[in-house]
Amino acid sequence: MAAEHRRPVEPDAAPTVAHHTAHHAASAEQPSGPQAEQHPEQHPDQQQPTGGRPAQQQDDAPDPNRWKALVICLLGGGIVLLDVSIVNVALQSISSGLSGATPEAVQWILSGYALAFGLLLVPGGRLGDAVGRRRMFVVGVALFTVASALCGFAPNGFVLVVARLVQGLAGGLLTPQVTALIQQLFRGKERGTAFGLFGATVGIATAIGPLVGGLLITAFGTENGWRFVFFVNLPVGLVTILLAFRYLPTTPKAERGQKHDFDPVGIVLLGAAVVALLLPFVQSEQWKSNAKWWLIVAAVVFAVLFVVWERRYGRDHEPVVDLRLFRRRSFSLGVGLATVYFAGFTPLFFVLTLALQSGLQYSALLAGVASVPFAIGSGIASTVGGRIVHRFGRQLIVVGTVLVLIGLGAVIWVVADHYGPDLGWWLVLPLLVAGIGSGLTISPNQTLTLSEVPVQQGGSAGGLIQVGARVGSAIGIAAVGSVFYSSLASTKGDYSQGLPLGLGVSLVFVAAALVAGIVDVVVGKVRGTEASV
Repeated sequence: MAAEHRRPVEPDAAPTVAHHTAHHAASAEQPSGPQAEQHPEQHPDQQQPTGGRPAQQQDDAPDPNRWKALVICLLGGGIVLLDVSIVNVALQSISSGLSGATPEAVQWILSGYALAFGLLLVPGGRLGDAVGRRRMFVVGVALFTVASALCGFAPNGFVLVVARLVQGLAGGLLTPQVTALIQQLFRGKERGTAFGLFGATVGIATAIGPLVGGLLITAFGTENGWRFVFFVNLPVGLVTILLAFRYLPTTPKAERGQKHDFDPVGIVLLGAAVVALLLPFVQSEQWKSNAKWWLIVAAVVFAVLFVVWERRYGRDHEPVVDLRLFRRRSFSLGVGLATVYFAGFTPLFFVLTLALQSGLQYSALLAGVASVPFAIGSGIASTVGGRIVHRFGRQLIVVGTVLVLIGLGAVIWVVADHYGPDLGWWLVLPLLVAGIGSGLTISPNQTLTLSEVPVQQGGSAGGLIQVGARVGSAIGIAAVGSVFYSSLASTKGDYSQGLPLGLGVSLVFVAAALVAGIVDVVVGKVRGTEASV
């Protein structure tokens, strides 16, 4: 194994690939050569910008506004993630209060957002790397805010679907800037803490979305309450934009004036692969024909063409995705782990909300309250996990996935044995345990996955992690939903049987994430290459 893999280094100190060196040497018109080489174990703060390559680390002192900048990043990223789950409890309100909200339109309100979100993650990250992360962050928040207003004022189902597509595109542009800015602003243990807070935001926003949606619908009524599910984004978006201009950093001095390639062919091929892969899963309930699964074959074809093109294009230019990133075990395994984990984690709130509202006639508010224990556990554990990941590495993720398995297993047992009006109370402890496990999984995995990624590739690399999470979420919801709905059909609507069977599929996906974590720990110990911050 290469020397740089024997002792994980700061991503800023990780060697850049040869074609990047050549490309930036040409664009900067500065000499490169032995004098530009750096020892791989040199501390990032000691590195100086050299001709012919982007500086691996800003030579300035740490940004004094970095923690304020992190708050702004979490605000922007939080409203995007909140909209993944907040709409679940608003679907009944939309169906009853909006003209043209057919079942097909309602399905696209959910799936259209997921498709558009996944489509722009990697190109959005690449844009941020190339033209400035603060600029793309502000553009993303502004577009998301405008789209949220269009959603709230939508006169019919068609307009709402289109606005949700725009909202998803904005989310895909914004989200990779968050991880890239954290990479840029923080080093060492501080970076683990920052990613821990980001992980807490992911877990809390996903879990608390149904509660926020329920509160808004209760406050403003069933007929129009769904509109305020979108209006709530407006003040948050406006405040975030104003603060972003004040506290988010501009492009580092070492990277100013560099020319970047946008690789339009690579972007189109990757986008086609992502959409072809996601579409049959997000439309699995509405698109009944088995012909939809041929899109997976098309996705594989597009993915192969993408890899071939990137290898060829990368010989002389800067590709949209540096495929050499996947040679680093920390990155490739982390993306895979995120994919299977989100396939198991995301469907929990999808089917649980349905069972509580449709099966037990919980109000939107009460169904949302049921998710609070998970949010509390996830928020606390993510913060703690970010602080201690540098000590325990991927072993911490193994502990986290074990706790999620225990929590999900307890949820299945509770639903099977205590399905009734008091189910929400019975779920408090299992969801708390699952939330703690989730907090020890998401943020440490994010930190370790990006631990060896150079800062200048942080946007596209962060986008790839998010693509994995979105693909995993779509596959998980489709698989869990298929078993869930099939059971309801065969048992004439018995949620006490359908919910445990559906969550059993989630359990399998989380178990796969556990296996991936164990394999990495064992291989790392054998080779002496444990993943670390």
